[in-house]
Amino acid sequence: MNTTTANATKETPRAAATTALGKGPVKGADLLVHCLEREQVDVLFAYPGGASMEIHQSLVRSGKIRTILPRHEQGCGFMAHGYGRTTGRAGVCMATSGPGATNLVTCIADAQMDSIPLVAITGQVKQEFIGKNAFQETDVYGITLPIVKHSYLVLNVKDIPRIVKEAFTIAQSGRPGPVVIDITKDVQQTTIEGDELEEALAAEPDLPGYSTPPQAGDEELIAILEECAKADRPVIYFGGGIVSANASEELKEFAELTGFPVTSTLMGLGGFDEKHPQSLRWFGMHGCVAGNWAVCESSLLLTFGARFDDRITGAIAKFAPEATIVHIDIDKSEHNKNKVVDYPVHSDIKYALGRLCELARERGFVKPDISPWMKKVLGWHEEYPFTYEESPYIQPQQAIRTLYEETDGKAILTTGVGQHQMWAAQFYQFRETRAFLSSLGLGTMGFGLPAALGAQVARPGHTVVDIDGDGSFMMNVQELATAVMEKIPVKVLLLNNQHLGMVVQWEDILYEGVRGQTVLSDPSNIGGPANPAGLYPDWPAICKGFGVGCRRVLKKEELREAIKEMLAYEGPFVLDVIVPYTEHVMPFIPAGASAKDILITSPNGK
Repeated sequence: MNTTTANATKETPRAAATTALGKGPVKGADLLVHCLEREQVDVLFAYPGGASMEIHQSLVRSGKIRTILPRHEQGCGFMAHGYGRTTGRAGVCMATSGPGATNLVTCIADAQMDSIPLVAITGQVKQEFIGKNAFQETDVYGITLPIVKHSYLVLNVKDIPRIVKEAFTIAQSGRPGPVVIDITKDVQQTTIEGDELEEALAAEPDLPGYSTPPQAGDEELIAILEECAKADRPVIYFGGGIVSANASEELKEFAELTGFPVTSTLMGLGGFDEKHPQSLRWFGMHGCVAGNWAVCESSLLLTFGARFDDRITGAIAKFAPEATIVHIDIDKSEHNKNKVVDYPVHSDIKYALGRLCELARERGFVKPDISPWMKKVLGWHEEYPFTYEESPYIQPQQAIRTLYEETDGKAILTTGVGQHQMWAAQFYQFRETRAFLSSLGLGTMGFGLPAALGAQVARPGHTVVDIDGDGSFMMNVQELATAVMEKIPVKVLLLNNQHLGMVVQWEDILYEGVRGQTVLSDPSNIGGPANPAGLYPDWPAICKGFGVGCRRVLKKEELREAIKEMLAYEGPFVLDVIVPYTEHVMPFIPAGASAKDILITSPNGK
C-alpha cells in the first residue's frame, strides 16, 4: 500500500500539483500515474494482476494518490461509483486484463445507465499477443463499447497524456458516464524522454465534434414561460440531471418563482428538499401516490434532466395523457425516445433553469392561480403518505425511520437492490444532493457496501450507512475486509429476512406465493445443531472473522439503542436486524399499468 491507513478517517485533499518526472527516461506506467495526478486524482481503487503490475509499482512511488485494495474487482468498481456519485468528480478504478477487466463490466454498465462519471483503467496483454488467445487476454475495448461514453486501447506511450485528458473530459462533461482506458503491458514498460516526453505532455485533447455544453435559446425558454403562465395543473418532474449538473439551487428558485408542485425520480432524490411545502417527494412504481397522480392528471409537465424510463411512466400511452410536455435535457438522444414531447430543449439544465428565472424576472412573470390544483395534490400528499402497519416484530420501514431520526436525516445512504432499496427512499427523507447512492438503472445487487466505502473515503467526516438486504449484502460481503484494513468506518443496516424479498413479493402477487429459489436459508436445518438460532448465515460470527463490529436485533424495544450503538462505533459495523419476509413494498404500480392503477395496499393483504 502506498500510504498508511491512518489517513483513512481524514478528509482526502485534492492533489494540488503533479509529481516531477525527472530528466531521465520515463516508463509509460509512471507517465500514466503522473497524468492521473495532473487530473487531481487523489484516490484510486485497484486490484493488481500480471497486466497491471507496472502501474501498481508506479503508484507505490506516488505521494499524491491513495491506492485502495478491494477484495474483488466489482467491489473496486462500485467503490469508484460511490466516490464519483458523492463528489461529482470521476471515480477511478483499475484492474488487470482478462477476468480482472471483465469483473469491472457490470460496474461500467451501471455507470452508463445512471450517468455516473467513471474512469476504468485496465491492463492488457502485450501488443504481440493481442488476438492470439494469450493468457488472460480479452477484448476489453470491444466488450465495453456498448456500455461506455468512450473506450481507448493505448498502443503508443506518447498517447497517454492526451488520452488521460480526454478520458476525464468525456467522463465528467455533458451527461456524465464511464470511459475505459485499456493499456497494453508493453506500453506501460516502454520509456519516453526528452522532447518526445515534453511534446506528449503538452498534447491537448483531440475531440472533434465534442461540443461545449449546449445552452437553450431565449426564444425556447420564453415559450416555456408562456406555457407556465397559463397552466392550471402544472407539475415539475426532475431526475438525476439536476444532481449531475449541481442545479438544485436553480431548481428551487424556479419552483418557488412559479409555485408549481415538484416531484422527482429516485435518481433525483435530494435535488429538491423533500420537506419543502411544494414537494410531492418521488414518484414511479413504488413512489408516492400524490406524485404519481399529479403527473398523471397534469396539464403541463415540466421535465428537467430525466429520461421517462419505464419505472416512472408505466404504460407510456397512459403517462400524463393530457399534458403539454416540456423536456429539457443535455442528452439530445433522450428527446422523444420514450415519450413524445411538445417542447424538446437541448440544454445544460443548470443554465436553462437559471436563464428561465432571469427571463421570468425581466418579463414580470406572474404566477398563475393554481390554488385549486395545489389543494388537490397536497390533499393527496397528506391522505396517502408512505406508511406501514405496526407489528409485534421489527418492521423494515421502522428500522429505516429510526435511523432517519437518529441521524437527523444527515447521513449519506447507499443501498443494495430490492425491497430495502425502496423502503430507504420512502422512509429516509432527503434534503441535500448526493446523499442517496443506489443502483437504479441497472439494478445491481451487491452495490451497497462497496459504494458506501467509496463514499466514506470521499467524505470521511460524514456518517455513511449502507441499508442492505441479506441477499444483496452477500454478493460483495468480502469488502468488509477492505473496510477493516483501510480503516473505513462505514455502517451497515442489514434488513435480514432470509429471503430475496422483492422477488418474493412478486411471487406473492403474480405466482400465488410459489417460491422459485428465493429462500436463502435451509428450512430443514433451522433449529438443528448446525443452525440452532434458526438464522443463516450467522452474520455476527462472519463479522467477527472480519474484525467488524456487529450486533443482532430481534426485539422492537432494542432497535433504537442498537442503532445508536452502530452509529457511535468507531470502526465498520453491521447491525443485523431480523425482519419478517412477508412485508411488501407499497404503493405499487404493476408492470404495464398506469398511475391510476396504483395499488396502495397489497392485493393479497400482506
